[in-house]
Amino acid sequence: MMPIDFNQLRVAMVDDQIAGRGVRDPKVLEVMRVVPREIFVPEPLREFAYEDSALQVDAEQTIPQPYLVAVMTEALSIGIRANVLEIGTGTGYTTAVLSRLARSVCTVETSAATAARAANALLALGCTNVHFLHGDESHRFAQHAPFDAIMVNAPGPHVPQALGQQLAIGGRLVMSVGIDPAVRELVRVTRVSESEFRTEDLADIRVAVSAAGSLRISTRRNRGGARGSPDMRLAKAVAAGCERFDTVDSVELGPLLERIGNARVVLMGEATHGTSEFYRMRERISRELIVRKNFNFIAIEGDWPDAARIDRYVRHGRHRPARWTAFARFPAWMWRNQEVRGFVDWLREHNAGLGTAERVAFHGLDLYSLYNSIHSVVGYLEEIDPPTAGIARQRYGCLTPWQSDPASYGYAALNARYRSCEQEVVSMLGDLLHRQPIYTGHDGERFLDAVQNARLVADAERYYRTMYYGSRASWNLRDSHMFETLEDLLSFHGPASKAIVWAHNSHVGDARATEMSRRGEHNIGQLCRQAFGSAACLIGFGTDSGTVAAASDWDGPMEVKTIRPSVAGSYERLCHEAEVANFILPLRGPASAALLDSLSQPRLERAIGVLYRPQTELQSHYFQAVLPRQFDEYIWFDQTRAVKPLDTETIEGLPETYPFGL
Repeated sequence: MMPIDFNQLRVAMVDDQIAGRGVRDPKVLEVMRVVPREIFVPEPLREFAYEDSALQVDAEQTIPQPYLVAVMTEALSIGIRANVLEIGTGTGYTTAVLSRLARSVCTVETSAATAARAANALLALGCTNVHFLHGDESHRFAQHAPFDAIMVNAPGPHVPQALGQQLAIGGRLVMSVGIDPAVRELVRVTRVSESEFRTEDLADIRVAVSAAGSLRISTRRNRGGARGSPDMRLAKAVAAGCERFDTVDSVELGPLLERIGNARVVLMGEATHGTSEFYRMRERISRELIVRKNFNFIAIEGDWPDAARIDRYVRHGRHRPARWTAFARFPAWMWRNQEVRGFVDWLREHNAGLGTAERVAFHGLDLYSLYNSIHSVVGYLEEIDPPTAGIARQRYGCLTPWQSDPASYGYAALNARYRSCEQEVVSMLGDLLHRQPIYTGHDGERFLDAVQNARLVADAERYYRTMYYGSRASWNLRDSHMFETLEDLLSFHGPASKAIVWAHNSHVGDARATEMSRRGEHNIGQLCRQAFGSAACLIGFGTDSGTVAAASDWDGPMEVKTIRPSVAGSYERLCHEAEVANFILPLRGPASAALLDSLSQPRLERAIGVLYRPQTELQSHYFQAVLPRQFDEYIWFDQTRAVKPLDTETIEGLPETYPFGL
């Protein structure tokens, strides 16, 4: 057998697993290319040294996943003169990485035997700037303080206050925290002053553990399960309990509509943001809900001002010129596609036969359109109340320097100089609401539009600031905004109004049934379930393989990508093994109690958003969920294909007001 070329494997690891996932610090990348991970791994496991996973090296020690080491190291921003503290030496691999970047490393290991093995490996590499504290000495690290950086390799429920006190002013500490051993949050604590510390959420960490309690190493597996295995028996039960259909056009929706019953809100998800079958099935169900159950409006995971252009078109409203194109920002294909265009045309034709008050509306729930919303508020006030329009321009001017890149405002807002924008945009919303009795007399629809745009600006300003403090807070703010917008729309359309929501599964499914809840996250599905109870119907979608429209990086070009077949142990693999091409699976009655109980064991579930990275799919796109608690219905397409994006030019033959053509 030919010897293993560890140098080649190491370079490939950095390119694919580390740089390929967004680690950019050139010093970190270079160190990861030169530190030989294989010498910290026992001989029988060395062929796996550069696998994209942690490795259990003995009964007590685990060598961490290379990507996690790189992310934590990059977050510490270690300079060449830095004094670094590491809690938990373990095998010494992370210590070796830190020692190549810092002036000195003090590493703490409670096990003297483990510390001795790590010291021998580090000595062989020439890491002479490492000072060991082990056994009875492990508590003496304070003697070496202050530290410019502290890396804590062992997870805990929170960051120990005593460790923060060992940081120098400006120093950073990185560790994973959380009470659930399977789901944790990677955080960074920066010491701002003697008494002030800033905490940021950096990333979510999911730890997969086998039944035996050891860390599960992700490997490729054969597609089929053993006949007679529990999963194969469950797959057969799914096949027996589902409602099969051949095509979207031919599906019989009567049983589904009967189960939806008198629901006031029907939320329909999607497992990707770029799959044709999901859009076409949601359209098919929405048409039936509109025609047979008199639903009043569609609300999408899209920006309010963009959706407002669609709304004016489908309800034959007055066209108002705009300097921007609807749904033209990244990811343009998500709503700017042939599938949505078909539904929009149907909705316009349907509304043509109805009175103005009965026409079905089309609204957006999301909050990314910061500057288009500012433009809409100012434009409205220029017509209704010119003096107040001048005040609005002055107040919103605080945000003008950041209009080309709103996310950069969030970064700048870390500086206290820019925080005054919050007061300005919130006061503008307050002024609009205070003038409601005056403005609604002109045009209630226009006032609703202006208020929602002003609310969007206030929430978006906060969102872009919050995103630099943590993923959990920004996610919750965004979904709370979507839910509050939905509530406002139901109120505006009247007490008997009914809504259809189109959004991703991760927003629509009840977050309490997924690992999101362990991270303290909620979503619009959970909020609707809590507010409306059984009057909210949550419908999820899934697929095994096919193609999808997605990008590789944020703001990157759309690509038609091949979806990898689902992984073993996932709900998607279970549905695939049911060997039914397309089906609807009821997750309430009349499904059998035995089937629902079997489906209620936590499994992996796939989520592909606007980005899809097949090479890191297990880490990037799978999460744990309990399907029957997450959704009321689950719609399956075994094979799917990508949506067809629309061009941005005007579509010949359509009226000038056509929303996608301007």
